[in-house]
Amino acid sequence: MDLTHGIPDIKVGLVDGPVARDHPDLAESPIREITANGGASCQNVTSFACLHGTFIAGILSARRGSDSPAICPGCTLLVRPIFSERDPREQYGPSTNPDELVAAVSDCIGAGARMINLSLALVRPSTSADQALKSVLDQAMLRGIIIVAAAGNQKIVGSTVITSHPWVIPTAACDREGLPSAYSNVGHSIGARGLRAPGDGVISAGSNGNSVPSSGTSVAAPFVTGTIALLWSMFPSATAQAVKLAVTQATVRRVSVVPPLLDAWTAYETLALRYR
Repeated sequence: MDLTHGIPDIKVGLVDGPVARDHPDLAESPIREITANGGASCQNVTSFACLHGTFIAGILSARRGSDSPAICPGCTLLVRPIFSERDPREQYGPSTNPDELVAAVSDCIGAGARMINLSLALVRPSTSADQALKSVLDQAMLRGIIIVAAAGNQKIVGSTVITSHPWVIPTAACDREGLPSAYSNVGHSIGARGLRAPGDGVISAGSNGNSVPSSGTSVAAPFVTGTIALLWSMFPSATAQAVKLAVTQATVRRVSVVPPLLDAWTAYETLALRYR
């Protein structure tokens, strides 16, 4: 973060709730709406959808010096809302169905996203819907668009069609000491290809113009996404495979269900050896 704010050419897809773009920490950020119905801005600032979308956007795109982590405010944030503001807060966090998610990821791909953040869970899975979701994730892989997804907050050992996909970076949550959070899902694919990142008591932008704390794997995922955005800003010629490998440090076979801690500086040094 001391080396760059990110560059506008690096576009970050955010599949989440709508964003309160009038928040003072987001008002000057390069945020674009990529929804056909004009629903990317909050209509109800008290809704969980608006709160969640604004919070995650703050982690990525709030102004430097704000209460939010503000990882990559110089990058272009492509907001693709998927959570309804009419729905009550879910027990374990925001959720969507596979068909809606396929459409949202496709829209981000079409808008030129280099990476896509999925801080969400799936409901009502089915074999056909899972196949459509796998296909769109395959499409992202073929186009070199990195997908970062929350591991989930159900305290289970297991994976979903998203976190088990070989191109996705599943993200578990950790506390301030780097220890895995008790609520965070883990599993074979999460441990083998994923990372853990800060997810406990993180402060970011609230939907009514304030700053609020929150916890969860949804909070952890944008730390990985933002790291990738900064790395690609500094090494724009790097391939998606090289960036993904540098971030995940997946050079040896992992056998633990708990993924390693995100190490942004090691990822930077790895890419610097090759691209500078």
